[in-house]
Amino acid sequence: MDTKNFFEIFYNKFSNRDDKPLLFFSPGRVNLIGEHTDYNGGFVFPCALNYGTYLLIRKTDRNILRFSTTNFADEAEEELKGLFVNTSKKWINYPLGVINEFLKQGIKISGLEFLYSGDVPNGAGLSSSASIEMVTAVAINELFNAGFSTLDLVKMSQKAENEFVGMNCGIMDQFAVGFGKKEHAIFLNCDTLSYENVPVMLGDCSLIITNTNKRRGLTDSKYNERRSECDKAVELLQAYKPIRNLSELNVGEIGLLEKYIKDPVVRKRAKHVISENGRAIEAVKVLKSNNIIRFGELMNLSHDSLKDDYEVTGFELDTLVYEGRKLPGVIGTRMTGAGFGGCTVSIVKKSESEKFITELSVIYKNKTGLTADFYQPEIGDGAGRRG
Repeated sequence: MDTKNFFEIFYNKFSNRDDKPLLFFSPGRVNLIGEHTDYNGGFVFPCALNYGTYLLIRKTDRNILRFSTTNFADEAEEELKGLFVNTSKKWINYPLGVINEFLKQGIKISGLEFLYSGDVPNGAGLSSSASIEMVTAVAINELFNAGFSTLDLVKMSQKAENEFVGMNCGIMDQFAVGFGKKEHAIFLNCDTLSYENVPVMLGDCSLIITNTNKRRGLTDSKYNERRSECDKAVELLQAYKPIRNLSELNVGEIGLLEKYIKDPVVRKRAKHVISENGRAIEAVKVLKSNNIIRFGELMNLSHDSLKDDYEVTGFELDTLVYEGRKLPGVIGTRMTGAGFGGCTVSIVKKSESEKFITELSVIYKNKTGLTADFYQPEIGDGAGRRG
């Protein structure tokens, strides 16, 4: 981020160079393993990235919120006169939903000017929405001395996405964006919100994120349908034991699913969640013992389950994963995020990284007609003030 140029863009849009705005940053995130377990009360293992959303923000004496972004030509103004309603201007629904949560808590908000700039690809599954929500939340919390904790802001941001945007996401995205720690991933119990920062020491390997560049809107996808199927599985399994969510079952109980769930589709959904939760638990153990090979195997098994049992992958993601596995130096690779497009995350030997990118890029283009983007991120800190 060229912060000098970012400030210059702000002044050109909003004028008044005598009143300097404050700079905040909120990362995107990638989930290393534990997919679609978060809203099922299970374990996830995400980390914050050094890609994310920058925000310049400044108070004004007008009763107006002015929104702008460097990413596309779409500006908006909203008058402060009570709670907001979902607007057709889709991207500002994320900050407006967060602002609503502060207003509901009795925080008096004055006029504001917002300039956002993000380098997380929208719709790629790296949580650009949570990044926008959390950067807005931490900024408003500081500007108006609201006094909310990071966990409060995480919950407020999730509520904004659930209730205002209409995306029924779990808490993982906002939690990872809020609590990220440099060179660590977060082993999070999404039921209790207890967590552990686990060092990610990949040695002679590196993370590579590959964007399919197949766009999908989560609200329009089958994400909410999967949640409904999991709820149905819980309802049926309560004849076996009084569970609140699927992650209360362990892998040794998968054999019981056929007895209690007659619908084969619902049964497959439950099988994925229970087995994936087991993989997440094992993955953290093997990472702590520096067994990167087994960690990669678990990533591969995760993708296979997401493809066959949860059915959220698709041709583009499967092409990247199964063609990528054939290349030298690939320890493990899987889709990450909600699926139906978005990204894969791979662990690749550093000595083979350039070849992996070059060869997979050609294969993917030939098979799908799309051009993939590749990122080699660092694991960074969570949302906060920058400078």
